[in-house]
Amino acid sequence: MERETNRESEVLTSKRASTRFQVLAEVADKQPAISQREIAEAIGVTTQAVSEVLRELVDDGYVHKHGPGRYEVTNEGVDWLLGEVESLESYLTHVADEVLETVDHETAIATDSIEAGQLVRLTMQNGLLHADKGVKETAARAVAVTTAEPGQDIGVSDWEGVIDYDLGHVSIVAVPGVRDGGSRSIDLEVLMTIAEELDVIAAAGIEAEAALMRLELTPDLRFATPLAVQEATLRGLDVLLVCVDDRIGEHTERLREFDIPFDRIN
Repeated sequence: MERETNRESEVLTSKRASTRFQVLAEVADKQPAISQREIAEAIGVTTQAVSEVLRELVDDGYVHKHGPGRYEVTNEGVDWLLGEVESLESYLTHVADEVLETVDHETAIATDSIEAGQLVRLTMQNGLLHADKGVKETAARAVAVTTAEPGQDIGVSDWEGVIDYDLGHVSIVAVPGVRDGGSRSIDLEVLMTIAEELDVIAAAGIEAEAALMRLELTPDLRFATPLAVQEATLRGLDVLLVCVDDRIGEHTERLREFDIPFDRIN
């Protein structure tokens, strides 16, 4: 079978395909005697998930089952693996040659007067990277590549260490659709109390916007909120998400994907 080239890798776009790829690679490595438990431990999934994927691979003709615990990758399976490897190699080459070549520094906000070439400490404050002179061995640190005064942007490179901060948390207030009462059914006093305690307010849906308008609150985020809320929490900000009922799922799915903590207030 002739392999496709220059195609987008399924492994990069689908979690299911990624698991299939890993299971198939493990089968190719360990065939013919296969321990589903060993595969599960190797790729970090349950044995039940491995069993289901193996059954699919057999049904798709990528794996031949000789008997209990005995599997062999077919020519079609080898072809699919090689096709994915080629696509992954192409993507990695693109990242190495075109993306990383342009990422030679990061930008931070200076909190001290800093000279180019000076070693600085990096911290996360209000969702933004900051640089100061308080360098410690345990701190994330970098070398300033530009000069800056407090409050100015500064370039830093040769990053070492990890910035110590916690993921943000998302508090979700659900708003019914307009036919079910919309913003009029929201306890505005509770909503205001929550809003005053959190760093960022996001509104998803007209009913959500209306609820905030009744409190004279302007949302910080209102477009592409699943991604925007994720980005804010990954930078350590706590978010109030006021969201129409039928849009909550698209937000919580992304939060779960990135292990971002959240709760639903109502």
